[in-house]
Amino acid sequence: MRYESPVGYGSLPSVVVLGGGHGLSANLTALRRVTDRLTAVVTVADDGGSSGRLRDELHCLPPGDLRMALAALCGDDPAGRRWAEVLQYRFVSDGALAGHPIGNLLISGIWQQVGDPVAGLDLLVDLVGARGRVLPMAGEPLEIEAQVVGHDPVRPEDLVPVRGQVAVATTPGWIQSITLIPRRPAACPEAVAAVLDADWVILGPGSWFTSVLPHLMVPELAEALCATRARRILTLNITPGSDETFEFTAGRLVELVAEHEPRLRFDVVLADAAYAQGDPAIGSYAASLGAQLVLADLITRDGTARHHPLRLASAYSEIMTPTVDG
Repeated sequence: MRYESPVGYGSLPSVVVLGGGHGLSANLTALRRVTDRLTAVVTVADDGGSSGRLRDELHCLPPGDLRMALAALCGDDPAGRRWAEVLQYRFVSDGALAGHPIGNLLISGIWQQVGDPVAGLDLLVDLVGARGRVLPMAGEPLEIEAQVVGHDPVRPEDLVPVRGQVAVATTPGWIQSITLIPRRPAACPEAVAAVLDADWVILGPGSWFTSVLPHLMVPELAEALCATRARRILTLNITPGSDETFEFTAGRLVELVAEHEPRLRFDVVLADAAYAQGDPAIGSYAASLGAQLVLADLITRDGTARHHPLRLASAYSEIMTPTVDG
């Protein structure tokens, strides 16, 4: 099914994608085949690995998800592919650099030199020839706090708070909801402006509680998502396989978005056809957000639960293609 686009023929749509980690990277890899007017709005709550170390040592935003977005926006030409490899390459050593990706150090170093995260990321976009813009969702590093049932083996029935992105992502319990610390962080102004000015805004896929829902917990960003005239797409995960959403149905992912921001409406809920078949009520869940359910074959064929970039690009292109009456 095709939707009437806010832009006409001969004009590529302006698309803002919100997320983090591998889900955002998959989206950007697909969407740079659809448009070159792309903006990634990226979560800044990572506290593990290289990002956590740099965040603690340099008191900066965690750079890891921002690095992955930059790499995903690098072109398919040889220079673009080489830059993507350089950004993602991790040092191998027995010392302090072990495990740090080059991109994380490059981003953090440029931030120190420039003194402004957005200006530093814009500089890097020009340096690597990325096809779009990368922005943090907030100007300060955030923490995620989840309310979890079954996290404490001594009190398995109790709802207990679990704090920190890594702890939330790996809890053995069932996450019920999340909040951010600080509770009402200021949004990145450029991210808010991008959402308001977009033709299309896409939320998901990704780790639902640590990469997708946090965007709805930033008040100014949530307001912009509700107020924008852009068409909105909610893209669901391929399977519920992560620890965060183990055994969640496609409908439950949609329901969680409504629970965390009841005002938000969508035009399209995009889901992999095989995953959606496991939840006969998914159409009703989509309709509750005002959305049309669009099913497509989106999964890779290599045995991993990932979106195939060309299939995802094709689905987005079909959704965003302008229609003409008559």
